Amino acid sequence: MIEIEKEVSPPRRALLVGVETGREGRWEIEDSLNELAQLAQTAGLETVGREIFKRLRPHPATYIGTGSAKGLADRCREAGVTEIIFSDDLSPAQLRNLEDASGVEVRDRTELILVIFARRARTREAKLQVELARLEYLLPRLGGAWRHLSRQKGGMMGTRDAGEKQIELDRRLARDRIHSLKKEMERVRRQRSAQRKLRRQTGIPVISIIGYTNSGKSTLLNALTAAEVRAEDRLFATLDPVTRQVELPSGRKVLFSDTVGFIRNLPHHLIDAFRSTLEEAAEADLLLEVLDISHPRVRERKTVVEEVLRELGADRTEMIVALNKIDREPDPYRVREAAGRIEESIPISARSGENLDLLLAEIDRKLSSGRRNFRLLIPQSRPDLVAALHRDGRVGKIDYHLKDVYLEVLIEPRALGDSRSYILEK
Repeated sequence: MIEIEKEVSPPRRALLVGVETGREGRWEIEDSLNELAQLAQTAGLETVGREIFKRLRPHPATYIGTGSAKGLADRCREAGVTEIIFSDDLSPAQLRNLEDASGVEVRDRTELILVIFARRARTREAKLQVELARLEYLLPRLGGAWRHLSRQKGGMMGTRDAGEKQIELDRRLARDRIHSLKKEMERVRRQRSAQRKLRRQTGIPVISIIGYTNSGKSTLLNALTAAEVRAEDRLFATLDPVTRQVELPSGRKVLFSDTVGFIRNLPHHLIDAFRSTLEEAAEADLLLEVLDISHPRVRERKTVVEEVLRELGADRTEMIVALNKIDREPDPYRVREAAGRIEESIPISARSGENLDLLLAEIDRKLSSGRRNFRLLIPQSRPDLVAALHRDGRVGKIDYHLKDVYLEVLIEPRALGDSRSYILEK
């Protein structure tokens, strides 16, 4: 596996930089820098200050302008800054010019997120997804101050022409690795697709837990299923999807599946790399969106989640909204207002367990509303189908005949499976 040396290694002192243009107001920049500070903390960085620059449009060479870049360099020397992190994405040329001007390492928001993902990935699938995203991000940036991807000594990687530049070799190595990773990820997608097909055949509904990062998704999964998933009060605490079975109040079994958290301007490299994981939401029977009701911009975060769902083609799936962290919101009026404005929402506390019974009851009701009545005549030779109908539906009437079994059952059409062939016409 190609090793990428550009890593965050604490202790590091970071200066955060935002640019206010005509498109954004001051409060939006402040909120963006607040989130950037959380990302920096997750990456193990110490934030030593912030700078906000005003420009009508980004400067093509340095993003903030030549004079501002010089002032930024002075600030870095005074504060002992080891790296600068921009809240916006920078071009390769802008990154190189800023590093030359400041004398310290410069990152943009996307690279910082990729570094965090690389640290948080635990399973082989997550590691493959992150490596692919990072290489696709780094490929156009291999040059100038960027370190080599190759650690080769002598002829370890084979001989190379004396005139071949190291950067050309690095790019070729990166492209070869990207090609290999995409082939591996295609196998992963096929495996996930096969797993989803098997789950559909069981007839057990799948509920995908989605939401903005650090909204409490993993805490909620733990509260509902005793999954013991790692849950921390920081961004992207968990990356690897987890699926657990739960019995609802009605007795029906469902599967809860957690997903990676969303974030504003989620890098497309990550959306593409994690598509096989995120597609769990598109294939789910019901979406459970978790919102942090204590966050001052909860509605904007809901909009971010909905934008990602549209990109995945999951925006038409039925949804219930869990307004989480009501134990952190001191104003009960704000909770009631949010619940009144957001359709299909239930205020809860995943940490204390408050209203989780109401949430499960609403999930039960939502899933039951999709059931229909069917009349079936199933051969006596297929007791497995009769048992499946009892398990996944509500059998109202059953009569045993010489060769067949007549049933009237309330069940979701998707849960019929092979029994569909034995439906009687109305």
